[in-house]
Amino acid sequence: MIKLAIDLGSSVTKIFKIGSGIVLAEPTCVAVASGSEKVKAIGEEAKRLIGKTAEFTTIVSPVFEADIVNENMAAVMLSYFLKKIEVTPGRARRTEAVFAVPCGATDELLDKYYRVADACHIGYVRFAEVPFLSAFGQNLTLSETSPAFVIDIGGGSTNIATFSLDGIIAGVSLNIGGGNIDSQIIDKIAESFNLKIGLQTSEKIKTTIGSLYKNDNDSMVVNGRDITSGRPRSVAVSSSDIYDCIKVFADKIVQYAGMVLTKLPAEVSASVWHGGIYLSGGLAKLIGLDDYLSSALQMDVFVADEPQMAVILGGGAAIGNADILETIRIDY
Repeated sequence: MIKLAIDLGSSVTKIFKIGSGIVLAEPTCVAVASGSEKVKAIGEEAKRLIGKTAEFTTIVSPVFEADIVNENMAAVMLSYFLKKIEVTPGRARRTEAVFAVPCGATDELLDKYYRVADACHIGYVRFAEVPFLSAFGQNLTLSETSPAFVIDIGGGSTNIATFSLDGIIAGVSLNIGGGNIDSQIIDKIAESFNLKIGLQTSEKIKTTIGSLYKNDNDSMVVNGRDITSGRPRSVAVSSSDIYDCIKVFADKIVQYAGMVLTKLPAEVSASVWHGGIYLSGGLAKLIGLDDYLSSALQMDVFVADEPQMAVILGGGAAIGNADILETIRIDY
């Protein structure tokens, strides 16, 4: 039996295969012929076309803010990824897969995941919530009496939860993620420099010079289109230019993390305060985010060694251990 963990992220889809480790990490996007569902490219090849396609090519994001918004394209994309890791439809029928799903995932969302998995001929489908998988991916020791507090920030969603092996004590899934910062940066560059940039450029700005240290002043040259003349132009953008874009997002995380903490029973709250916050997800690498959260919430913050891979590594740990999977899986 083939055993897989699958994380259908809004930005990146990741797959872990027992015996091989992480075997795939590709953008969650599909390029199709405009006005049809004829697929032209998937994953990395499709992402390279973003902002560069002619009017007869459309880029589809089948997963948006942790919701499967296009089941057909999600199934086409996942089938393609499975074939890339040598899981053909015939082998998929003998495959058990655990899908990472948002904290508090509704039955409606689980139905979507199940239909996508069924369209890919996956024989046995399990679901586990992101906070649990993040914890296992960071090698945290969980028990019924030792709660953990995890914040996982992805491209399109953020999961914040306090939980033990007994279950989630308080948690929330937010439809905000690193993509929101990208959009804010696009607007900011247009306003400050009269320059139009694309999503890939804004993402590069965020990951290269984005910082929550107010005095940081790293800079980079950004290419775009002058909004007035329509001609190509370059400007130098500094960390301070986009500081407010990132701070607004970080403050929202602080707000909801504080709400989760206020819902905890007194003894759990004390235990969590001593244990600290475990931070994962691609945005956990943002410069200064750990210190910003620590200062705002008055708690220690620990960043996963591979924050962008914590959830899928935890999925691998779960699908490889029947006892763990039985404990944390969602009944469906």
